[in-house]
Amino acid sequence: MHKIAILPGDGIGPEIVAQAVKVLRALGRHGVALELVEAPVGGAAYDAAGDPLPATTLDLARAADAILFGSVGAPRYDALPRPKRPEQALLRLRKELGLFANLRPATVHPELVNASTLRPEVVSGLDILILRELTGDIYFGQPRGIRAAADGGREGFDTMRYTEAEIERIARVGFDAARKRGRRLCSVDKANVLETSQLWREVVTAVGAGYPDVALSHMYVDNAAMQLLRDPKQFDVIVTGNMFGDILSDEASMLTGSIGMLPSASLDERGKGLYEPIHGSAPDIAGKNLANPLATILSAAMMLRYSLDNEAAAARVEAAVRKVLARGLRTADLHEPGTERVGTGEMGDAVVAALG
Repeated sequence: MHKIAILPGDGIGPEIVAQAVKVLRALGRHGVALELVEAPVGGAAYDAAGDPLPATTLDLARAADAILFGSVGAPRYDALPRPKRPEQALLRLRKELGLFANLRPATVHPELVNASTLRPEVVSGLDILILRELTGDIYFGQPRGIRAAADGGREGFDTMRYTEAEIERIARVGFDAARKRGRRLCSVDKANVLETSQLWREVVTAVGAGYPDVALSHMYVDNAAMQLLRDPKQFDVIVTGNMFGDILSDEASMLTGSIGMLPSASLDERGKGLYEPIHGSAPDIAGKNLANPLATILSAAMMLRYSLDNEAAAARVEAAVRKVLARGLRTADLHEPGTERVGTGEMGDAVVAALG
């Protein structure tokens, strides 16, 4: 019996997580025993307890074998002090739980080739993995702030910072992932400008010496952004820092046709993880049965694979998603002539039915 923390969050979070929960519960008839415990997070937690990550929610996340996360944030919380904003819950969870390795696969299902804004021949068969370091870099570096500037105005400042140990840790995850795939790892940095990136490249190269079976290449982040659009299939696994990974993984999501199809995993050193779709809370469509739950359902599949070590169940969920797409069912973000438009709940029900 695995204990799973269910943190739906805000906006469309509760709707899409509810569909993934349906799928997880349905796996019970296939021998998957899960204890699902729900808790508030983000704006919902602030409304209930005055804190986007209450102690009870953090305690649950620590005690669980894995965490299924929805989304956080809404415009009405934007005026709150930074520590009280919904997004701080996710940052704190990453830091408190040591979730340093963010895995974001970008796969184009054959049925969705025409949904991409790129030509079908560019994206057909695409299967890449972007590995983003998640607990360092400019997002967490100190000092940071806003202060008086010499010209009498104000200046904002942030610190990009990585230790050798942090880089080595994420590099090893990248090489290990590449070994299980196409044995090609591209490390993305800005070593021609940034000292942080110079250290990054040196450490990744040194780690690579221990993986002679993996072909290592290096690419500047601006070129990588261009190459993802020009020839994305040249990549197998990309490993990069927190800020560059944030940008590149969102770019890669659009290669697949919709950000609503992209799952993610954020893992600690022991394989415990937080699983979430990479999209936001989309408050404009919340409660309208419009959101695409497939990224969340596929995140649950990643949870089964990486944290619960149940490859068979993960593959069963992924196969069910493919069956539903092959039937022509589409939520609003993917709907096109010749397909059947369905709502959030109907898509979740269809995946459950396809599990067999």
